[in-house]
Amino acid sequence: MSRLVHDRGPRSSTKPVVLIADDVQDARDIYAAYLEARGFRAATARDGEEAVVLTLSLRPDVVVMDLAMPRLDGIGATRRLKNDPRTAAIPIALLTGYPERAIHEGALEAGATVFLTKPCLPEDLESAVRRLIPRPEPSTDRS
Repeated sequence: MSRLVHDRGPRSSTKPVVLIADDVQDARDIYAAYLEARGFRAATARDGEEAVVLTLSLRPDVVVMDLAMPRLDGIGATRRLKNDPRTAAIPIALLTGYPERAIHEGALEAGATVFLTKPCLPEDLESAVRRLIPRPEPSTDRS
């Protein structure tokens, strides 16, 4: 089941939200717990279908998805999110253990912002997520 991990009340504008979609519960839990400890809020999804639904409702700052998942794989979910104007601007990191270059290229063609290869250490995932978080534009208001 999908869930917001360690939800401690209303969404704080100072803590970016990361959606982690993976069919392996241990992977979801490890990445979510690590990111929570590093100052993020994390939500999890078991497959691509749940990832699409949660992205539409939560509007996370970043989506991290495994490539091979049941019901809807990471590439299919990425295509859906990138073709929807409500979610098209959300950065997506796709994770996989498949080293084939064609798979990496397919993920990027589907709209993934970055492609990470498993095994992916939580520290490396955090680094990628931080690079993907949209930065607010500097204010030009001088009043």
